[in-house]
Amino acid sequence: MDIEGFFQNMPFADLLGVEVTAVDDGHAEGRIEMREELSWSEDRVMAHGGVTFTLADTVGGAALVSLVDRPVPTVDMRIDYLEAGTGDLRAEATVKRNGGDVGVVDVDVFADDGTQVADARGVYKTG
Repeated sequence: MDIEGFFQNMPFADLLGVEVTAVDDGHAEGRIEMREELSWSEDRVMAHGGVTFTLADTVGGAALVSLVDRPVPTVDMRIDYLEAGTGDLRAEATVKRNGGDVGVVDVDVFADDGTQVADARGVYKTG
């Protein structure tokens, strides 16, 4: 499977501008360029929680796809928002468990200044 191509052709992620930038052996990275229409505030551009969640979910799935070589639907995702997501966001995901039925992935999301804005754990269907 062409992993980068697969994630470039996801209509919702494409609509938001999610870009998977690196995928290899249970690890993935991605980014989203912040823009006014993705903000929850009219006064200052700060990522809506759904934007941060979508970035984490997409990059988490990419990390697991790198190991199972097929689409992995999300079963569950838990996210803790730690700071306001200002500026562009980037995510790093690492597979913690690749099981026959489900896989577990940890994802950290950072603002462009290096501040961690969220941490998430995703569970995806592998079998």
